[in-house]
Amino acid sequence: MNGSGDRGAPGARGKRARTDHERVNREFWDDDADDYQVVHGPTIAREPRAWGVWRVPETRVDALGPVAGLDVLEYGCGAAQWSTALAADGARVVALDQSRAQLRHAGPAVAAGARLVCASGERLPFAADRFDIVFCDHGAMSFCDPDHSLPEVARVLRPGGRLSFCHTTPWPYLMWDGRRDRVGRRLRRPYFGIDRFDSGEGSVDFSLGYGDWIRRFRAHGFAVDDLVELRAPKRARTTFPDFDARWARRWPAEQVWKLRRT
Repeated sequence: MNGSGDRGAPGARGKRARTDHERVNREFWDDDADDYQVVHGPTIAREPRAWGVWRVPETRVDALGPVAGLDVLEYGCGAAQWSTALAADGARVVALDQSRAQLRHAGPAVAAGARLVCASGERLPFAADRFDIVFCDHGAMSFCDPDHSLPEVARVLRPGGRLSFCHTTPWPYLMWDGRRDRVGRRLRRPYFGIDRFDSGEGSVDFSLGYGDWIRRFRAHGFAVDDLVELRAPKRARTTFPDFDARWARRWPAEQVWKLRRT
């Protein structure tokens, strides 16, 4: 699979025991950063306040709310196009990624006033109660083990703070047709017990069942405000070839969780 097409995409993901997912993902994104930004960066930069591969506007999703004057962490930022826009909206933004190669593309975010941090999403270098909002768009919540990422996010969020994240739903992983190298219309993997997907050729992705997510949220002090299942707009186009617009008109390929730290 061509890494430049990968944004938490399901392509050819199979389960395989691997414990060094952070190293694998860092090497993958360092290798792929330049190609990824050439292919996808301009589209993301044109529509920075939007979610997922279909760029569904934040005005429709309302996952962040007003950000002016708030401390915001983009959690797995890539080139930090979101951070660039939110800094211009008056937020005090920190953009974090573990890939130095991706952060080299984040110059506009620095110019807008965002601070860049290269660090693991599973060991955040911030004090407790540091942020009002933590969010990502196919970022750290897709590529970090939630048993490590969720307690870290809970630690750095202030009481009442928001965690919002967009990621791939379980369904493209479960319905991926490896022979045709595309998502199909049949379930091909069991739903129960899903957690991580690793083909050995790309990134290691994490995608849990809905009950597993909710139990983990509750265990780490989060309340669920909403779950927005993104539907591909009519005649939608995307630079991410693993996502099929016609398929995503019938089944949700992406979703946005909106959580609050209690």
